[in-house]
Amino acid sequence: MTGATSEGIVTVNPATGERLAFHPFTAESAFDPLLARAQSGFRSWRAKSLTARLDLLHHFAAALRENREKLARQATSEMGKPITAARGEIDKCADMIGWYVENSPKLLADKPMKAPSGRAYLTYQPLGTILGVMPWNFPYWQILRAAIPIMASGNGFLVKPAENTFGCGELLHDLAAGIALGDAFLVANLTREQSARAIADDRIAAVTLTGSIQAGRSVATSAGKAVKKSLLELGGCDPFIVLADADLEKAAATAVASRFGNCGQVCIAAKRLIVEESVLDAFTELFLAKARALQPSDPLQEDTSLGPMARIDLRDGLHEQVRKTVAEGASLLLGGEKIDRPGAWYQPTVLGGVRPGMTAFKDELFGPVASLIAARDTDHAIELANDSAYGLSASLWTQDHMLADDLAKRIEAGGVFINRMSASDPHLPIGGVKASGYGRELTELGLHEFVNIKTVWAD
Repeated sequence: MTGATSEGIVTVNPATGERLAFHPFTAESAFDPLLARAQSGFRSWRAKSLTARLDLLHHFAAALRENREKLARQATSEMGKPITAARGEIDKCADMIGWYVENSPKLLADKPMKAPSGRAYLTYQPLGTILGVMPWNFPYWQILRAAIPIMASGNGFLVKPAENTFGCGELLHDLAAGIALGDAFLVANLTREQSARAIADDRIAAVTLTGSIQAGRSVATSAGKAVKKSLLELGGCDPFIVLADADLEKAAATAVASRFGNCGQVCIAAKRLIVEESVLDAFTELFLAKARALQPSDPLQEDTSLGPMARIDLRDGLHEQVRKTVAEGASLLLGGEKIDRPGAWYQPTVLGGVRPGMTAFKDELFGPVASLIAARDTDHAIELANDSAYGLSASLWTQDHMLADDLAKRIEAGGVFINRMSASDPHLPIGGVKASGYGRELTELGLHEFVNIKTVWAD
């Protein structure tokens, strides 16, 4: 959680309620020089060979590994992520950089094209400095998932980290400066008004955002007015579909991991558990038994799997969504209360009997709350899954592999994971449809999002 003033923000440890640091907003006198630095940094970075750029990114990955504990503890103190998960996030970032270092040469190589005559090819060229507006739930992964492919292709990157995890962004900037990435990677505590002005400025070529629908609309509007490309990865109300023939034990265990991992603060987490009626009681019993075993505890302890939420205001907003859903007719099967201790603690919560139109069905609940929804049959399950403004990710559980492949094509989402948990992985692209945004990150699709794919046709 944070406390904002006109001069800056105060970060607070969500596990204890203790003040951590004050981070001033970018001063107006520093705003124009910041964009000038970004433009100069891009030009210097673009002038380097691809080999030189990738070598520096390789050193960046090594710096992440060398500073793993420091980075992890910063994330835990700022947003409450269990320390073991925070270390895992650093490892995942370093592995992702390794993927781009290994694969970018072939993915950015000129691509021969067939033309009616002569010689033709596509070449991939950088656009400029890309502005990144990033969230707090994975304070390193989200920034670097955007930054690394953008920079590998020769662009610069100026990032506005989330306010409550700004210290994590500063640590990344310090590491980047230490390996001579220069002003190609800049971190700034921009106000919303400054972010909008940056998008409009000619020294910013495009913008990428991961965040809420409201933030996405604002950024897309600013980018549209400036006729600039934008990429949006927004919220999700992701379905976790369990058909009658599913392995219920495995499905329940995976559903608990997906719903309560990172204290439920994951865009692609299982949020609506849609289960065929014939197995709903059995699945519910398994799911509740595993959810009851979760004990929120100190995120710095090595055996903690569930810590606090990231901010008190987010915890309070989630609690209100739970109360509304219960008032609308849902059953409270587990939890449903704030934990009476300093910080942003909330009980692992399970809602039963959730139906279309209820708050927990139509809105994203970004916290440790699962919603159980009954489906009459397979077709009804898919209908319920698609009855959403969102379309980010889905998980489908059935032992009929041919049916699964058919149903995956009917589910309106950017990704469908069959008999496994939804995940963001360097080997696969991620992105959404409908109100969950547009564009793709990771793999060659992410590498090509912010480049000029130039056609060259010669005699």
